[in-house]
Amino acid sequence: MDISKYIWCFIVGGLICVIGQILIDKTKLTSARILVLFVTAGVILTGLGVYEPLVDLAGSGATVPLTGFGYSLGKGVMEEVDSIGLLGAFTGGIKATAGGISAAIIFGFIAALIAKPKMKE
Repeated sequence: MDISKYIWCFIVGGLICVIGQILIDKTKLTSARILVLFVTAGVILTGLGVYEPLVDLAGSGATVPLTGFGYSLGKGVMEEVDSIGLLGAFTGGIKATAGGISAAIIFGFIAALIAKPKMKE
């Protein structure tokens, strides 16, 4: 594999994180609102056909951040709508992201079993 793929991955992923940090530092947006903004931006950019070339260029640098989750949702919806019609708008995103969501739940549960979580005081 060419080293430029790693460089683009680092640059694009880093720029997405820089945008998030600027939003945290310079606005009054909460972390939850920034999360929703990034996921929504990923869906919109995917629908407009802008995010797919970014994924082709940067790979994980574009798919790992929260915008990548929006990309997965948007791509899943578009594929299901093409396949089964309007019903795909409701099922496509769930099908496309089910594996990742399941893994997050399972590994979170395992981490909770291993760690000793404490309540904040």
